[in-house]
Amino acid sequence: MLLVQVDAATGLPFGPVELFEGFEDPGMPIPAVAREITGISDDMVQGQRLDDTQVEAMLARADVVVAHNAGFDRPFVESRFPGFAHKAWACSFADIDWKAAGAGSSKLSALAQDQGWFYDAHRAQVDCHALLQVLSKPVPTSASTGLTQLIAAASRSSFKLRATGSPFESKDLLKSRGYRWDADAKVWFCTLPDAERLDAELQWLKVEVYGRRHAQVEIEALDGMVRYSARPGELSQRGM
Repeated sequence: MLLVQVDAATGLPFGPVELFEGFEDPGMPIPAVAREITGISDDMVQGQRLDDTQVEAMLARADVVVAHNAGFDRPFVESRFPGFAHKAWACSFADIDWKAAGAGSSKLSALAQDQGWFYDAHRAQVDCHALLQVLSKPVPTSASTGLTQLIAAASRSSFKLRATGSPFESKDLLKSRGYRWDADAKVWFCTLPDAERLDAELQWLKVEVYGRRHAQVEIEALDGMVRYSARPGELSQRGM
């Protein structure tokens, strides 16, 4: 973990960067693929435990938690350190439109290389420094830094829209528009970054999918406190 102060006016980090790094014995042999990627061996973690007091003290001073692919990190981090559930999160992988910014890939190593910085990835400390380097620069095609964009993302709601009761014949249309199929709930859904996009999508559904049919679609509002966690957002319904 890095604890970084950010100038709200410029979106730039300032002052010292505080670091926490540690190991925790998983209570089982480290899989070979993980050893190959990280270089971390069973001997390095044997008997080790992360310092709860230090982690919680750093977390208490943070306003926003950032991770590159927060949907992967947040659930297991919260299960180990419950305090993370009470902080707003932002995802540097999903909350910045890197494709629109001209990036060929949203992978951290690729984003760093786009800035001319090559590093040995897949170790926690250097990955954190690489991410800070990337986010401290203006996002291409934008005047704001990645840090500015993530602070804004953590403060607004996104929306998961479930096209409840959509007719079977609309499945190809929904899929081509970017909807995904939830096999458990048996419903097509998409995620929208803000209320304006939600309103536009509701209008599109009404015209292109439901037509004269009456339906109640489900909307799940996800703010920074629950987004990327395993916890649900606030649910509501909207008539079509």
